[in-house]
Amino acid sequence: MNAFSRSTILALLGLALAFQSLSAQEPKTRAAKWERDIQAFEASDRIHPPPKGGILFIGSSSIRLWKTLAQDFPDQKVINRGFGGSEIVDSVQFAERIVFPYEPKRIVFFAGGNDINAGKSPEQVFEDFKCFVGKVQGRLPEVRIAYISITPAPVRWAQVEKIKALNALVEQYARERPKLTFIDAFPFILNAEGQPREELFVKDRLHLNEKGYALWTSLVRPWLAN
Repeated sequence: MNAFSRSTILALLGLALAFQSLSAQEPKTRAAKWERDIQAFEASDRIHPPPKGGILFIGSSSIRLWKTLAQDFPDQKVINRGFGGSEIVDSVQFAERIVFPYEPKRIVFFAGGNDINAGKSPEQVFEDFKCFVGKVQGRLPEVRIAYISITPAPVRWAQVEKIKALNALVEQYARERPKLTFIDAFPFILNAEGQPREELFVKDRLHLNEKGYALWTSLVRPWLAN
């Protein structure tokens, strides 16, 4: 083996070790990113303990910004634990702190759009969702989970094919599991030309406005009433 070959191999080994180290640090880095949000939830829980057996809404910023949950579902004990910018793996990681303490009877979950936007494939995001379902139902076997389909937001319209693929994977998975439901909001977000309905979004063209949340409410309510 010549010196060039040895140096090349050593360089490749160094890169592999560096990648392994970064991969090991990623969960800690993500945890640190959201720690303030999770601590805020825990502080709120100490002051106003949420009731057990309620309806937990969890996921990314579209859940966090759903400020009218209590008014939209006045007959339900709702808990909002959305944290903006989060991906599905973050809800998996923090389940011990913002899922299990509430012992919810039902969970409404919306996340995955940020994952696609970050470069993950639909298959990767789907596997993350299966991890969430497995972890939660492993501890709370009777809990029912509804997944709201990823929104075809105008600002992320270029990702629509990946969004469709992810939604299709989750929908098929839900059909195979009696305690899992897929709430398909996707077609209701589109107009007659098959484009996103701009009137359902705020100025950033990513998050829903009052009309958008009213649409979500109309789709989630029958599931909660069933």
